[in-house]
Amino acid sequence: MSTPEERPNPDEALARAHAARAKMAAALDEDQEPEPDEPPGWQPIWKRPRKPKSKEAKKQELRKQRRRLQKVRRRRLAAGQSRRPRSRQNRIGNAAARRDARALSRLRHSNAWLW
Repeated sequence: MSTPEERPNPDEALARAHAARAKMAAALDEDQEPEPDEPPGWQPIWKRPRKPKSKEAKKQELRKQRRRLQKVRRRRLAAGQSRRPRSRQNRIGNAAARRDARALSRLRHSNAWLW
């Protein structure tokens, strides 16, 4: 059993802990905040602060998007109208190919182990 002289004073230990805590907090705060003139280091894109777009930039983006969607609509319309009735032989060939592809797909997704 330790004698009272060997045991440290609880008040002194508490005071030392408080002093160490203040030092640690100061050291941590020092590294956390970058200087205002210093550029921030690399950050993943989802953690970077967002730069608000100007009204003009938003309008420009919407214009581009509208133009792109209009082109897609035109292409789809043209594709739909360009279909001609196909010959019976051609349709049969495609149907057979579709059947084969379907059968292969079933095999691929089944539990059958082929090799």
